[in-house]
Amino acid sequence: MRIRAPRLTVLRTATLAACAAAVVLAPLTGPPAEAANPPRTGFEESDGTRWTGEQEEAEFLATVAEDSERVAVDRIGTTEQGRPLNLVRIGAPRPPTPAEAARGSVVLLICSQHGDEPAGREACLTSLRDLAYAKDAETRRFLARNSVLVVPSANPDGRAADTRGNADGVDVNRDHVALETAEGRAMAAVIRDYRPDVVHDLHEFDATEPYYVKDVLALWPRNLNTHDAVHREARHLTEDHVRAGVEEAGYSSGVYGIWTDPQTGEPIRQVAGDGQERILRNTAGLKHAAGLLVETRITALTDDERGNPAANHRRRVASQLTALDATFAYAADHRGRLATATAAARARGLADTGPVYLGGADNEPPAPGQIIDDPPCGYELDAAQYDAVGDELALHGIEVRERPDGGALVKLRQPLRALVPLLLDQRAVYELTDGRPLERCR
Repeated sequence: MRIRAPRLTVLRTATLAACAAAVVLAPLTGPPAEAANPPRTGFEESDGTRWTGEQEEAEFLATVAEDSERVAVDRIGTTEQGRPLNLVRIGAPRPPTPAEAARGSVVLLICSQHGDEPAGREACLTSLRDLAYAKDAETRRFLARNSVLVVPSANPDGRAADTRGNADGVDVNRDHVALETAEGRAMAAVIRDYRPDVVHDLHEFDATEPYYVKDVLALWPRNLNTHDAVHREARHLTEDHVRAGVEEAGYSSGVYGIWTDPQTGEPIRQVAGDGQERILRNTAGLKHAAGLLVETRITALTDDERGNPAANHRRRVASQLTALDATFAYAADHRGRLATATAAARARGLADTGPVYLGGADNEPPAPGQIIDDPPCGYELDAAQYDAVGDELALHGIEVRERPDGGALVKLRQPLRALVPLLLDQRAVYELTDGRPLERCR
């Protein structure tokens, strides 16, 4: 099955033919989508000569929500510079609540965490609009069985400044454990509340000739604590759907972070894409979602693109749209497999068995000191520690037993078992605090 909402934009003909979270303020909903002229983004209106502006995005989202009963827009946070962090909820016959979303598969799109990588944001705006206004039976059926959540601008301060980091210079895609940024906290709350089955993270990259030159690169969660069934689905989504889909559309593809020999195509060097738990695709895997990173090539491909930036922009957005189509099709076809994988991962945590890995990746064995072969039953936090990290544990969805003295006990026997030591063990690379390991949990 191939879900492809009608592309109501110049991209379809000009190029393709060749997100209630923790904070919810005033959701915008409206009557059925019967508008004769669906709104267009600033990118579309300009035929790719410029990216959609901040005010244009706000007006665009408000119009879509007003026109379509399938859509609601929630403000889930505010950036350092006062810009809204929005979650767009899409479903049929109405936008899903967390309880309603759990009845089917949930696809979460995180768009342009890096502010100087704008093509993913444009693809997300186009896709959410097309899903909102589509009248074909296939799309209606898809939205009746699957919820789509979109964070269209995951780093609006960075987008305004055209910088990779946010207003404080923090790389938001390295903040999914510490949750020090408003952006990271907002996304953590969405993942906690909606428990997405798929997290599709949209990025861009600069080519390195002649080793790193594909049109689209993709990668699954490499973190070794990702449950086998979830890891298998994430890799299947990446390799057999997204990469296959973009190649079918005429784009070249590769594995993110791997340089390849230009003659043989064999991998020769890994330059990125490890198992760090603080990176969203890995965090998603730890939280039992099929995480997926998609990176499209910024560097111009042709003389036309070098002389005409708009052509370069259109190709970048079009390739992102093709990858999104493949993810939607996968979610439609594999709801049952996704649900089975997620259920197995949660049950494994409740069984409280097996090692926890503090390092390594699915293509890099962990060092002996990076394996906790016999994890403790839990970690004890004193009052000061719990006061310092309690909010972050709550945002992650970690179950905690508070104690009368203000401290807390965090047991490993819970769905997010493998995440607990990564947050609280003194040996972990990105721990929040050094909890006291316990052999017995009362």
